[in-house]
Amino acid sequence: MRVTLRVIAGPQTGRFFTFDQHETFMIGRSEDAQFCLPQDRFFSRHHCLLEIAPPQCFLRDLGSTNGTFVNGLKADTAHLKNGDRIQGGETVLEVEVSTAESAYEQAQNNYQSPMTDTVPSLITIQCLNCGIPSKAEASRPDAKLTFVCDDCREILRKNPQPIPNYQMIRILGQGGMGSVMLARSTADGRPVAIKTLLPEVAVSEQSLKRFMREIEVAASLRHPHIVSYIEHGTHNGIVYLVSEYVGGMDASKLSKMRGGKLDYREVVKIIEQILAALDFAHNLGFVHRDLKEQNILVDGSYPNYNSKLTDFGLAKSFKQTGMSGVTMVGDVAGTIAYMPPEQVRDFKEVKPPSDIYAIGMTAYSLMTGAHALDLSPRAGISETVKAIFEKPIVPINKRMPEIPLRVAAVIETAIAKEVELRWRTAGEMREALLRAMG
Repeated sequence: MRVTLRVIAGPQTGRFFTFDQHETFMIGRSEDAQFCLPQDRFFSRHHCLLEIAPPQCFLRDLGSTNGTFVNGLKADTAHLKNGDRIQGGETVLEVEVSTAESAYEQAQNNYQSPMTDTVPSLITIQCLNCGIPSKAEASRPDAKLTFVCDDCREILRKNPQPIPNYQMIRILGQGGMGSVMLARSTADGRPVAIKTLLPEVAVSEQSLKRFMREIEVAASLRHPHIVSYIEHGTHNGIVYLVSEYVGGMDASKLSKMRGGKLDYREVVKIIEQILAALDFAHNLGFVHRDLKEQNILVDGSYPNYNSKLTDFGLAKSFKQTGMSGVTMVGDVAGTIAYMPPEQVRDFKEVKPPSDIYAIGMTAYSLMTGAHALDLSPRAGISETVKAIFEKPIVPINKRMPEIPLRVAAVIETAIAKEVELRWRTAGEMREALLRAMG
């Protein structure tokens, strides 16, 4: 499936942008927008943001001065379909949704040449859990899609299905992608963590295969501070990942248990271990993409903490294989608050400096109990995105004067908005942090 945005009016008429996987696309007068419109004075610097997960396309206005219009009507948010027109000033873009498949899908289906672009077929699908029929867009009338309806997704999130060869003990946590359970292997009795993943939309067999292949690649990572994958598969249409069980709790729960923040010495101990894991992974070509307190598991007690990074590469695979659908529909500002400008601007092109920014944001939050951009607790996505691009950080010592300046400087270097001003590698940041602690 493919989404194309064609410029049909304005200073850049004739340009077009094509998307065949999960991406974000920013429009505005700023030079860091993918579609930069410096001549169109009606656009704001960061005017609107599109999230595209073919065939879905979702638009969000970013609090622009003159507004964003869809088919002539002013819209703060909009689900876009084939033929819709987006306007903001003199510039008009038309949305085209077609069935052209990505190179990966063509290879899976043994196509020798790209198929002709046509409008997607509307097919009937059934929920794997309850069997109730629904409608979905597909590239072909005979496409086979895996689907779980909204009601069943919520039920399965709260009550995950048992996985063969494992005895379920209790639910450890629930998140956007699914649930995590503590279980015991019936073969050898060892405790494991099982994450069940619930696709947010109907997905093709090719997408599920691609997701499994990418997880297999991520499973090759072996490091003392990275949670190891044990196995993965599907059961009754639900994807599951089995990994080693780490006792203790995630860093978010640990800080909440301490009143919202940790002593900076504890934070440095946790973060330097995670930086060692990141340096190892980055050198092998892996990027985490979803670093935050909830994805850092901490076992033991200070100064003998053993911290491990979990869900390595999972967010990337879940999004780029289309299983997440569009994620900026609801109020999920907290999930993007740690993303650097370049990741918000383009989900697809994420490199190690984005992880360095996110680990800096995580360290800042654990040390101060606050967000570096001084976001209000009720900040929505639009406010959060504008802050990521335009708001300066609040210096650590303004919030916590007792934190040594050298330690604060290491963290603040990591969260520079410009990539070239951050630490070049996770290893370099780790060494600087340890030096700052003496």
